[in-house]
Amino acid sequence: MTCEDILLLRESADVEAKKAHGRDGMGAVPDSVWSTYSAMANSSGGIIVLGAKERDNGSLEIIGVNDPYRVLKDFWNTINNPTKISQNILADSDVQIIPCNGRRIITISVPRATRGQRPVFVGANPFTGTYRRHFEGDYRCEEATVRRMIADATQETRDDTPLEGFDLPDLDQASFAAYRNEFRSTRPGHPWITLGDQELLEQLGGWKRDRNTGISGLTTAGLLMFGQLRSILDAFPNYILDYQEKPEDRNDDDQRWLDRITTDGTWSGNLYEFYRKVYPKLTSDLRIPFQLRDGHKRLDETHVHEGLREALVNTIIHADYAASTAISIRKFPHKFVFINPGGLRLPLDVILAGGTSDCRNRNLQKMFQMIGAVEQAGSGVPKILRAWREQDWQRPAWYERWNPDQTQLDMGMHSLLPPAVVEALRAEFGEQFERLDNNKRLAVVIARAEGFVTNQRLQAVTELHPSDITRALKELVAAKMLVKDGEGRGSSYTLTGPEEQVSLFNKEQKSSQVERAAPETIQARPDVEQAKGANQQPPYPPEVMRVRKAGRVDQATMESAILTACNSSFRTAQELATILNRSRQTLRAIYLPSLVKGGKLQLRYPDNPSHPSQAYISTSQNN
Repeated sequence: MTCEDILLLRESADVEAKKAHGRDGMGAVPDSVWSTYSAMANSSGGIIVLGAKERDNGSLEIIGVNDPYRVLKDFWNTINNPTKISQNILADSDVQIIPCNGRRIITISVPRATRGQRPVFVGANPFTGTYRRHFEGDYRCEEATVRRMIADATQETRDDTPLEGFDLPDLDQASFAAYRNEFRSTRPGHPWITLGDQELLEQLGGWKRDRNTGISGLTTAGLLMFGQLRSILDAFPNYILDYQEKPEDRNDDDQRWLDRITTDGTWSGNLYEFYRKVYPKLTSDLRIPFQLRDGHKRLDETHVHEGLREALVNTIIHADYAASTAISIRKFPHKFVFINPGGLRLPLDVILAGGTSDCRNRNLQKMFQMIGAVEQAGSGVPKILRAWREQDWQRPAWYERWNPDQTQLDMGMHSLLPPAVVEALRAEFGEQFERLDNNKRLAVVIARAEGFVTNQRLQAVTELHPSDITRALKELVAAKMLVKDGEGRGSSYTLTGPEEQVSLFNKEQKSSQVERAAPETIQARPDVEQAKGANQQPPYPPEVMRVRKAGRVDQATMESAILTACNSSFRTAQELATILNRSRQTLRAIYLPSLVKGGKLQLRYPDNPSHPSQAYISTSQNN
């Protein structure tokens, strides 16, 4: 890793800067390093930089470490002491001394801990020393979170435990009979078809006798898959399944629903019936092209159908049913959202590559495999990606959320290369646009269609590493196709000219929210003359200019300027800091939370307030 790499990663990766001066000025390991190490290891990894500090604009100021070798000795002594740190998950190559801007810094690349390594904690007690990363801070985990980490670490599967006191009468007989019929139809001639109920359940992993304890009965998988709702709730009091169909592409809970399936006591409430009810609704209005298999048999299912079925089943089989949150599935006009309790058990890059599976509920997985709902383990995500790639739709994106632990999959049906946008860019840049590789072309298309593009946005639609994305964006800036605004995580890139932005969605796809977000009436970027080197400011509205030019202003004036800046487009905190000439930290600490709480600003990611790409838009009541 080089100094340039560190500065590039600042706008894309989770980087924590620490001065590490020490009392004598020669350098020392700050105590806060260890909570950060724990937090990054228990989250998605990150980089700790010793000998630097973060500026208000998010960029790094290199301070240096005078005696880095002394600091490294202290670091390795501490991290290898099990009374101080539970375990060292670093290789020697993860810690480096790097020359940077005439000084020396130390970088610590913390990987995501494996399921078996978590929790990584400080001190001797995991319940007081375990941390998680929330955007830019380290937060101590609650006891329940730690217990779930321990359970995931020690249990290969969470659904094979026989439940004392739960037996065949707790099954919904109609559900189990329907499953038998589907199994028989899917696998005619299979030797299990003729087995009795208990024997079939045993083969499926739904009934078990524990050889050590002697306890026998329905397993967690058997009860969840085929049980009666009352029996399921006796074992899992927080069990909720919820499917909603929404009329608009908005995630707010206040929006009315068109159709809903939830555990309301009107049906069995088990996972198998939920799957049977929800899958047809997810696919009911997909356009199915007429296809023939083997020249004569009509093929009624596309790869999109297959991708949605994989997403639904994956949500069910990877859920943590001991958690306090629901399985939540949302169908919008132009996207699907799948949320399950529990974090990812593998790093996202491993999941995206396919071929590797670490299912939280392997018996549930087996039950769905036996009826052809899913195929071999590790194949589901590649099928989802293939289906969306074939349609040139926005790449599905996975997110992890903490407190409570949840995994979310967003599957938007929006074209990444709208013909109108592509033609406009061809007319503007000519051969220069045509010579771009696919990833750079996509960056320019998003900048034109959505008003700006960020590293985080491209991470959601490409398979590039964040540092490679940053290099691609820098090259587009050097080619005078994009202009950079802001620094650090708040960096955004816009086209070099003020041409009217073309909406990413066609008129038939637009929701009212999208229509408001499409035009760029406030440009947080230079105009054409600026891009050519002229020293001019963008044409900001009067409310914004008043704040930009002033020192201190009253709260009402500041809030008015923020709402104006967010009137037509989502703005990140860093973008607002650039537009208003204010500190990002001040905006995030004082003004933005109160405007959100007062209903004057809406979050881009309302279900995840600490999302690293969080942005804000004025609500309709302010227009």
